[in-house]
Parts: sequence; C-alpha cells; structure tokens
Amino acid sequence: MKPSAREITDCHFHPAVDADTDMGWFYRSGDAAAQVAALRRAGIARACGAPVRALAPAGFAPIRAMNDGALRLRDRFPGFYIPGIQIHPRFPDESCAEIARCCGREGVRWVGELVGYMMGFGEEYASPAALAVFREAARHGAAVNLHCDDLAVVESLCTALPALNVVLAHPGAGRREIEPRVALVARLPNLHLDLSGSGIDRLGIVRQAVEQAGAHKILFGSDFPINNPAVYVHGVLFEELPESVLTAVFGGNFQRLTAAAF
Repeated sequence: MKPSAREITDCHFHPAVDADTDMGWFYRSGDAAAQVAALRRAGIARACGAPVRALAPAGFAPIRAMNDGALRLRDRFPGFYIPGIQIHPRFPDESCAEIARCCGREGVRWVGELVGYMMGFGEEYASPAALAVFREAARHGAAVNLHCDDLAVVESLCTALPALNVVLAHPGAGRREIEPRVALVARLPNLHLDLSGSGIDRLGIVRQAVEQAGAHKILFGSDFPINNPAVYVHGVLFEELPESVLTAVFGGNFQRLTAAAF
C-alpha cells in the first residue's frame, strides 16, 4: 500500500519482538499491538526498523532470530510495520546469506539501525568484511541505517560504495556534533540523515539540515521506544516548513530509498 503524501513514516523504530529486544528505558514497551498503538497515537502511519539487543555473538544464530521476529511482525501488521534486519560484519558470509534471504526472497529494503557498540563490532562499518556485506545490500536495493560516531568511517563507507544509500542515525546533541554531521550529509551524494535520537529539541535543527543538505536528504525517525515519538512529530511540525519539505521528510524520502518495498 503506497502511503499518502502527508502520512508519517518513522524510519527508526526498534520493535520489541521479545524481552531481550525491549529498548524501553523507564517502561516496558508492551506487546506488539501496544507498540503499534503507541506509534499510531503519535500520528505515525508506518514504522520501520530492526530489533536490536546487546550481545557479543559467538555465531550468527541470535541475529537471524531477531530478523525472524521482524518478519513475523511484518506479517502480523501488514501496511504498518516495515521490517529492518540486522547483519554483523564479523560474520560476513552469514550476513550476505541473510541479505539474500531477507532482501532477495522476503522483499526487505532496510538494514538497521545497526548499532555496533551494542552488537560487538564497534564501528567496523568500512572494514573489508563490512564492505562485502554492504555491497550485497546495495545489490538488492536496500538502504543501510547505521549508528556511527566516527564520521571518517562514514565517509569511507559512502565513498567506497557509491551505489549504497546510507542513512546516518541521529543529528547529535550539540552544535559540535550536529554541524559536521549535517555538513557531511550535504557533501556525500549517497548519505542521508534520520532525525531520531538527540537533536530534535534544538530549535531550528530540521530547517538547518534541510537548508544545508537538502530536503531530499532528511528522514523522519523517532527511536521509539527509547524516545517519545510525539515529541519528534511535533518537533518537525513546529518549524513550519513548506508542505513539499514535510512531504519529503515525513515519508517521501523513505519511500524513494525503499521503493521496491512499496
């Protein structure tokens, strides 16, 4: 189902598919129906993202299990939940096979949010093994959403794989974080920014990102259930951006990057 122009798609949601993947800080997320209801109550029509948990895996099985949970959630909430999947650069062969399974056979077009510091691979997003995995993702038309504080690593990845659409998670909290991140997004053609995490409370951050990097480079994300999704919706609306910009940020850019999934 193709979303209408002003429907909001949240590109950065971490569904709790079991107790280990519940990312809520002060309250548990509840079952899947409760998570979907909370996002809808915030005005979000569709949500995408991968389950995540803290682990240092000895094998790929726990990662595949999270992806299976995402696929089950998609089947339970078709038209609302768009699955993201996890991979792991320390297991490149298994990760490539998982991309072939999930992206090739199941139609998934979103990898991540990848959180290396939680999953035991740090910021190895541009290692030879990671590049092999992301090359497979690009071959299947999937975008990669990653958490990375080292902008040199982000640039290396984007430069090495110009056909891969990369979405950098989080603008950052202060100007010393926000400004170089937005500048890098503006400079690299295949790099985008999602609005989740710290930053939305900085008045003018969305307008600044749009003016510097272009409306086509900015995606709406909330990082629910860590963050209150309504805060992010109204943080964007409060800046009184043109309708064309809202259409792009709230869902148009995500739809373009994942076109084969719609």
